[in-house]
Amino acid sequence: MNRTIILITWLLLSSSRLFAQSVTVEAKIDSLQILIGEQAKIQLQVAMDAKQRAVFPVFTDTLVRGVEVVETAKPDTQYLNDRQRLLITQEYTVTSFDSALYYLPPMTVTVDDKAYQTKALALKVYSIPVDTLNPDQFFSQKGVMKVPFVWADWYGLLACAFLIFPLTALLIYFVIRVRDNKPIIRKVKIEPKLPPYQMAMKEFERIKNEKIWQKGRPKDYYTELTETIRTYIKERFAFNALEMTSSEIIDKLMEIRDKEAIADLKNLFQTADLVKFAKHDPQMNENDANLISAIEFINETKQLEEENTKPQPTEMTIIEKRSLRTKVLLIAGIVLLSAALVGTFIYIGTQLYDLLA
Repeated sequence: MNRTIILITWLLLSSSRLFAQSVTVEAKIDSLQILIGEQAKIQLQVAMDAKQRAVFPVFTDTLVRGVEVVETAKPDTQYLNDRQRLLITQEYTVTSFDSALYYLPPMTVTVDDKAYQTKALALKVYSIPVDTLNPDQFFSQKGVMKVPFVWADWYGLLACAFLIFPLTALLIYFVIRVRDNKPIIRKVKIEPKLPPYQMAMKEFERIKNEKIWQKGRPKDYYTELTETIRTYIKERFAFNALEMTSSEIIDKLMEIRDKEAIADLKNLFQTADLVKFAKHDPQMNENDANLISAIEFINETKQLEEENTKPQPTEMTIIEKRSLRTKVLLIAGIVLLSAALVGTFIYIGTQLYDLLA
């Protein structure tokens, strides 16, 4: 009993393996009869296992003598049985110009180095029937048919025609630019520098309006205040107060002015040094007093003609020659535009010739 079961199982497995590996090759023709010059399609199908590889016959120009191969289509592949099987279809288009009954021999397909052949086919080619009852009757040639007007044929021409105008205008502009080669003239307005007195008073007004000391920043307040005075002294008395210490500035001023004129300024510098280096916290009235002292120093030392002086802005004319790079770019643009216009005219001419010929 056990031997019988084992034998049946082995037969089933063997048969299923043989079925899975079976290869079928078939050739069909869509028309058995054609007229001279007509075409027929031969369909070659191979069914095989998905893992197998097939090699189809290759025909260069003739299938057999008298039957020509017009076209060999790309193989069409289709999977079957959950991608276990593969069906490949190859199509050949044939024709003939001699009336006869042609025998098409079996086609050979190689699958995994094993050759398989199809059945033979037949193709009957008929000549065009002739009116034997009226052999002298001839028909004149047909007249030339007029092609209907289609807007789609003119879209490219119209687009190129409209493109000619801006290209031509741009080309003319570039040519004029290169031909003139005029320098570039620019006018620059230069605002004059304010006199030291006016500049200092402008800065004091800004410091007063910002009220930096009320925001808990006395160090910034005295830094801006002393910087403004140092700048004024540098411009007014012609020595570099920006690079000098407070005591050096006071000593230098004493050589120029009387001691009473700079007494309040000396107190201002001392307070500023205490705030910046000793973290001194001055009172509000002390801050206001130091600002007033700075303004009084400016008023006492200013030059009389500075207060009402209103300098006028001057205008300079700068002449720049066009750079070589700009000229090269203009010439390159002219060359490209010229080539584009020539190509456009050639395209329009060829299209008109094709449409109107």
